Amino acid sequence: MSGCVFCGIVAGEVPAFRVADTPDGVAFLDTRPVFKGHVLVVPRVHLVTLAELPSDLLPGYFALVRRLAVAVENGLGAGGTFVAMNNKVSQSVPHLHTHVVPRTKGDGLRGFFWPRTRYEDDAEAQTYADRVAAALPGGA
Repeated sequence: MSGCVFCGIVAGEVPAFRVADTPDGVAFLDTRPVFKGHVLVVPRVHLVTLAELPSDLLPGYFALVRRLAVAVENGLGAGGTFVAMNNKVSQSVPHLHTHVVPRTKGDGLRGFFWPRTRYEDDAEAQTYADRVAAALPGGA
């Protein structure tokens, strides 16, 4: 869809720190991560909400989300992950996307008050993207 930043990332027209690029979706680092290594997973087609995701795309998309949850935990040495999706409300980009956030005990995340952090530079962001991609079960 014209003007959608996530569609631009999927098409390769907008730069992003990609973690996975598969027929089922594309995963990349959030530019305003809750914690470093926070990944967004998007379907390749432009959809706004989960309700719009066709039934035939559900298994592949959520299998990719599951693989990313494992990769974020293993690749970053996290204690676990927080996996979430907004539909319309609090959806800063109107394109279906799933957040996969690394978690550690005592990280300060309380409820839905998400602190935001920044990468020091592109090199640090690329390091996080590479670590998650390398830990992705079945490859990127």
